[in-house]
Amino acid sequence: EKKPNIILETFAFISNAYKKEPSPEEIFYYIYAILYSNIYRTKYAEFLKIDFPWIPFTKDYRLFSKIFEYGKRLVDLHLLKSKELDIPVARFQGKGGNEVDKLRYDDKQKRLYFNISQYFEGVTEEIWKYQIGSYQVCDKWLKDRKSRILNLGDIKHYCKVVTALKKTIEIQKEIDKLYPKIEEKIIEFK
Repeated sequence: EKKPNIILETFAFISNAYKKEPSPEEIFYYIYAILYSNIYRTKYAEFLKIDFPWIPFTKDYRLFSKIFEYGKRLVDLHLLKSKELDIPVARFQGKGGNEVDKLRYDDKQKRLYFNISQYFEGVTEEIWKYQIGSYQVCDKWLKDRKSRILNLGDIKHYCKVVTALKKTIEIQKEIDKLYPKIEEKIIEFK
């Protein structure tokens, strides 16, 4: 049996504000989306380094719903379970032995070379530079496989990762359009 690890008083405050009780999953997806807002991350950067994050819950249930839907999409993308990944934005190109050697990003052609003749195309600079924590995702994934031969599964996985990053960036922009409205009317927890 699943049991939420959310304090009961939190459910009460949120339910009272919305006149309905959101599910634990909806609350989780909402929090996940908030943590991916670039506005939120910038505004609370210092606090996020030293303490648990403060999550602003909007009083507007429709806004809450939009945000948790974005959060659900992000979770599905990050678990690589989303149907949005079925059509990858990156493509594997070139002839060779598929060995990861020296990485080189070509911003003009949007190509990420992992050896002298093979590359992934469709990797924009924004995707190439995307970081989670202190790691540049596209770079780290390949560097962790240096001197290894990429098999078909690895290649498909990497194309999904690139696609997930592209979709994440798009969703973050949508969340940031709504984020200022969240802080206009927040639930005051007592």
